[in-house]
This record gives sequence, structure tokens and C-alpha cells, in this order.
Amino acid sequence: MKIVVIDGQGGRMGLAIIEGLKAAGVKAEIIAVGTNSAATVTMMSGKADAGATGENAVIVNARDADYIIGPIGIVVADSLHGEISPQMAVAVGQSKARKILLPMSRCNTCIAGVQDMPFGEMIRLAVSQIPSDCV
Repeated sequence: MKIVVIDGQGGRMGLAIIEGLKAAGVKAEIIAVGTNSAATVTMMSGKADAGATGENAVIVNARDADYIIGPIGIVVADSLHGEISPQMAVAVGQSKARKILLPMSRCNTCIAGVQDMPFGEMIRLAVSQIPSDCV
């Protein structure tokens, strides 16, 4: 089982996801993929099994991932303040992996039908989507 956690900016969401997966005892390879080196370094501090940075890392790791977890912007070209290239968004969108996308109410974006909730609760809900046989 391969879980790819993708994040950009400072990587704090990705770090929280990785720490949540580790705390839940998930038995899977966890790959931290940052859209920039700062995000990758931050996520690696959560003890991911491996880390990589940039567009090619997203494309390569999305190919054989079982799960991809990250902010909803990873499937939208030019999101995360321009850190998500069209090729990255396509790679994530076309991946056969189950995508667990966390809604963010930033940058004048509203996702209808999604309630605001504390960040920690959102992370717990994301981690709970991993099947119990991986825990």
C-alpha cells in the first residue's frame, strides 16, 4: 500500500496528515511530495518513509499510488498560489488512486455543501478514510 501526501506552501497540512496516519498506526508506505522544497522538508519531519519535490515527483508518484491525500487544490491547475501546474493537476486527477481531498476556504473559494470545521477534525476525517486493514 502506497499513500502519497501532496502539499505546497509551507507543508503544514501535509505534516498534520502524515502525523495523523502515523498516530493511527497505518501500515503503508507514506511518501511526502512537496510542490516546493520547504513543503517537503516540513512533511519529512513527520517521519514519512520518503520524500520528493516538484512537478515530476507528483507525476511519478501519482502513477502507482493507492491513496493520494492533500488539499483540494492539487487537482486544480494554477492553485496553491500557482504551485500546481496543469501537468500536476492532470497526474493527480488521472491517477487510479483513491483521492482524499481536504477542502480549504481560502482564496475566495467556497465549496458548496461542505461545512467549516476545525483543521484537526478535518485531518482526523481524512485519516479515517484509510481502510482498517491498513491500520
